[in-house]
Amino acid sequence: MTWLSVSRKEPPARQLRNLLAQGDSYIVPGVFNPLVALAATRAGFRILYLSGGAFSASLGLADLGLVTLTELAEATARITTVTPLPLIVDADTGFGEPLNVARTVHELERAGAAAIQIEDQVMPKKCGHLSGKRIIAAEEMIQKIRAAVHSRRTDLVIIARTDARATHGLEEAIERARAYIAAGADVIFPEALQSEEEFARFAREVPVPLLANMTEFGKTPYISAARFAELGYQLVLFPVTALRVAMHAIEAFFATLAEQGSQVAWLDRMQTRAELYELIHYDAYTRFDQTLVQSKPTDIDPQRSSGGTTHDPT
Repeated sequence: MTWLSVSRKEPPARQLRNLLAQGDSYIVPGVFNPLVALAATRAGFRILYLSGGAFSASLGLADLGLVTLTELAEATARITTVTPLPLIVDADTGFGEPLNVARTVHELERAGAAAIQIEDQVMPKKCGHLSGKRIIAAEEMIQKIRAAVHSRRTDLVIIARTDARATHGLEEAIERARAYIAAGADVIFPEALQSEEEFARFAREVPVPLLANMTEFGKTPYISAARFAELGYQLVLFPVTALRVAMHAIEAFFATLAEQGSQVAWLDRMQTRAELYELIHYDAYTRFDQTLVQSKPTDIDPQRSSGGTTHDPT
């Protein structure tokens, strides 16, 4: 599978809705560039997540709403070009007021997003597991959700995140979730709940598809995806995990390189050239190039020349 041959049985948003309708629970890894998305696709995941925190960090920026809509849409399109899996896109606060949210929906739909997530924080927003967050009035968030629902042109899934647990307590988070559902949100994301008991109560009182954020070093204790499924959560995010693992390895390698002036000690811990080429389907590109050289224009079939490897994640 290359960008020449990605095919989908159905549009990504419809694909995501069908997965949610099955009632199963899904581990959703955070990906922050197309290569990581390819690795997650090959690992067998069914849904991917473009994390605002991971994407910001990959640009050398703090997760404070500094990424622009243009940058996010471009990153979304690059990922959806290489994988047929539905992509949930973290759109932070929607890049402004309701009119801005409508524009955000339009741009991210065009980029191939299956779902967008918007949150009820005040700008500049913060990581959901840091102290000092502030949230907007519930009515303001309701207007944003209505704008998103009204302006979507596809089956785009609208995920409403509330950070109210940290600022006003669990009761307020539950009340907001119900109001956001009434406004048209398809999925609710209660951020930074602090115990299994809180997750269980939230699920009992908010009977819609729910998303849990199993990030590291935050307010939420480490709960397995299987346990989250038992508690009633269909989507379990690991938003920045891959980036943290990768950066830890990169920093350790750089320390060795600076000290030893050689990469030899790391050869058994790195992806080989052959493994990288297999992941990006290098040979499919060369086969397609040979097809261009050897065939008439009317004979060219990108899917056949790229190995006939249209990807079916099911």
